[in-house]
Amino acid sequence: MPAPFTIGIMAWREALPFARPVRDKVFIEEQRVPRELEWDEWDESSDHAVAIDPAGKAIGTARLLPDGRIGRMAVLKERRGKGVGAALLRAMLDRARERSMTRAVLHAQVQAAGFYRRFGFRERGEEFMEAGIAHVEMTLELFP
Repeated sequence: MPAPFTIGIMAWREALPFARPVRDKVFIEEQRVPRELEWDEWDESSDHAVAIDPAGKAIGTARLLPDGRIGRMAVLKERRGKGVGAALLRAMLDRARERSMTRAVLHAQVQAAGFYRRFGFRERGEEFMEAGIAHVEMTLELFP
């Protein structure tokens, strides 16, 4: 039986046709994030992880910015709870370590903070609003 998905690490020009539909669906349609907040100048300089099913369809994505921030973690609703998000996060953490980054930082939606805690991330600071959604900053020391 083939793997339910594979993870590819790509530059933005390669990731764009995969990541854009996933982020549009999850952030813009489902979570109602304004389009102008979703698409920013950081995509071009970031590494992107894309989860692709056996049919070649993107089912999840994430990005790692040059400063060690992980963001834009998105998994299609029908694929959540099946290991896609965990595989994407592991891929971004591996990439950060390959780049000799000492810390990963992310802005977690409050409802997803428990997911990141399972990987060792810890909250830093108070909750804040971002794109109309409650978030908390979380950090993970990569070389403790």
